[in-house]
Amino acid sequence: MGIAVEFNPDLALRNISEFKNCKRKIEECIQEPLEEGKMYDFLKKEQRLYYILGEIPLLETKGGGDLSEPIASIVILEATHFEENGEIFTKGKYRVVKIIPKGEIYFNSYGIIKK
Repeated sequence: MGIAVEFNPDLALRNISEFKNCKRKIEECIQEPLEEGKMYDFLKKEQRLYYILGEIPLLETKGGGDLSEPIASIVILEATHFEENGEIFTKGKYRVVKIIPKGEIYFNSYGIIKK
């Protein structure tokens, strides 16, 4: 028997409309307005591991691997795994480093492009 763990090179959250339509918790969604320097909580189903020593992309997901281009560069500040009603979750906090304008290239793979 193994331990199911997913390694995530990015943080993919849902559109805020999912919260407004009572389909998701606020922590599962990209909050509006998203502001540089501000901290936000996140919540994901399953046991996930994130890179903590540097910036990673914040993406919007529609589910099933349907991901947007990077919306922001963030730093994961903490991530905790917990069990609730027999289901595993990962919750944590992230800080927005930079909002990435649509079409701007900020990451080269998972490295930051220096200007």
